[in-house]
Amino acid sequence: MNGLLWSICLLCLTTLGIMFLLKKLKQPYLIAYIMAGIVLGPHVSGVFTEPDEIELVGEIGIMLLMFFLGMEIDVPDNRSLLVKPVIAQSIKILLSIICAFSVGYIIGLSLNSIILIAVLFVFNSTAVVSEFLKKHHTLKTTFGIMILNMLIFQDLLLAPVLMMLKVWNKDDSSFVNSMLPILVCIAIFFVLKKIRTAQEIKLPEFFKTIENDHDLQVFSGLLICLGFGLLAETAGLSSALGSFIAGVLVGRIKTFHWLEHSLIPFKIFFVTLFFVSIGLRIDISYLYFNFRFILLGAFFVLISNSIMSAIIFRLLRYNWKDSWYGGALLSQTGEFGILALSIAYKTGIIEYSLYKDGLGITCLSLLLFTIWISVLKKLIERKSVIPH
Repeated sequence: MNGLLWSICLLCLTTLGIMFLLKKLKQPYLIAYIMAGIVLGPHVSGVFTEPDEIELVGEIGIMLLMFFLGMEIDVPDNRSLLVKPVIAQSIKILLSIICAFSVGYIIGLSLNSIILIAVLFVFNSTAVVSEFLKKHHTLKTTFGIMILNMLIFQDLLLAPVLMMLKVWNKDDSSFVNSMLPILVCIAIFFVLKKIRTAQEIKLPEFFKTIENDHDLQVFSGLLICLGFGLLAETAGLSSALGSFIAGVLVGRIKTFHWLEHSLIPFKIFFVTLFFVSIGLRIDISYLYFNFRFILLGAFFVLISNSIMSAIIFRLLRYNWKDSWYGGALLSQTGEFGILALSIAYKTGIIEYSLYKDGLGITCLSLLLFTIWISVLKKLIERKSVIPH
């Protein structure tokens, strides 16, 4: 028990210290969580030695984060805000595949590695981008909704990607298991389409008794969030997507207005654990000996993703200022990319060195994300950079 308490106290102390420093530098706390994981990880101080276990607990934080996001977002009644994201994300997938094959051909990578690089390009961090939009009060703007819907469509693609990895490894898979995630995705689309015009979903009088009982509120809220996540995971989708759908539905139920106040402390704590687990995975010695390659890879990801996304937004007739800003928001690789890396390594699709490189590039792109946005913003403000 003493060891556990020491570990938790050191985690809180380290995270607080880095957070105070980043607050002065006006940087997001996400960086503090990852840096705390690096400092306390097995490759530095050794306070925590099992990143897999902490990641499993931390994934509850991502579910809660997506749940709150679903509660806050309005499902657009405008058809273009539903169709445009699908078009934009489809173009991005095509450009990502072209970019990955070009890089792989130049470096001389195997087909397995090239396809995994394409996956890393496709999956941005929904958690990081949504928090950034919320912090800057642009989540509910037309452009913010457009970006968020792109990320939701991207998350829907996680199921077929994971299915592809399983089939690639020649695991046992039936036609029913392969089709179930696709059918669930179609069902989710029709649910969102149905409730976009609904002002309020009414529940029986029984549920109103929960409003004045805090204990019932906490456990009811967790059951709704985690239960939908479990259903989505069972169907072959991501648990975070299931929690998001739960949030969208709950957001239309006035009886559950208390949920945000009851669950937000859980969200903060578990989200912290998730990003701490990412920091725990970073091997400092490996980064040191391969620093140039990983740093170059992270900058290549940020720049190429920004350019591809900016081109897509421009094709959709956004002005150059919004296009470059949207490109910066979708520049990093995210948590689902890390999941794909882990599965590809465990199933023998990629070798250990590529797993370490991909993990380092992903984490570094997340750390440099806000700095990259600040740099692009300054460039955007210069009229000479923006074409007329």
